[in-house]
Amino acid sequence: MDRVRLNRGERLAGLGRSPSHAYFLLSGLAVLDYEIGNGQCTSVSVVGREGVVGLSLFMSGETSPIGASVIAPGEAFRLRADVLVAERRVVAGIPVCVLRYMQALTTQMAQTAVCNRHHLLPQQLSRWLLLAFDRIDDGDLRITHEVLAQLLGVRREGVTVAIGALVEAGCLRTSRAHVAMGDRARLEAASCDCYRIIRDEYARLLGTYRRS
Repeated sequence: MDRVRLNRGERLAGLGRSPSHAYFLLSGLAVLDYEIGNGQCTSVSVVGREGVVGLSLFMSGETSPIGASVIAPGEAFRLRADVLVAERRVVAGIPVCVLRYMQALTTQMAQTAVCNRHHLLPQQLSRWLLLAFDRIDDGDLRITHEVLAQLLGVRREGVTVAIGALVEAGCLRTSRAHVAMGDRARLEAASCDCYRIIRDEYARLLGTYRRS
């Protein structure tokens, strides 16, 4: 495997195409996204140092309607698709650690769908930010309101109002194109149970992945 730098905005996997590589993240943050029909993509899950981008290469169907892009820069081990597929054919079955990660990721995707359908925008935003902060080192995410709105599939004005309320409540600190953790306990209280369900399932299946 090659150790590579992940740059903000870099596409790691294209929608509907077979990935050229699998990326085992060491740092930074990627989002798995799905095109919603108007050329824009909405986030279905976040991936950090606990995970891998390019899971379809581990399975028989090597293409996926889900793409991936880098939100926070970092590093990863990169493995060519042909090498991974050849190894998969030699070794019987998929490694247990990958299967456990697939289960955790499926929980995140399912819970995200439930959250987006049933919970208010400030709760959705709090859940997404908590999952992101768990996976980055400094608790400071360089991201605009517009990008957050695209990832959540909502209007930018709604995100601006929600962030303003969370800042006023002491949950977040913000500056231009930056969102940083304020009081974690307050941010968790502002979220719904979806964050706790996802966090606990990741901890159960993968062990500790969050920076304390």
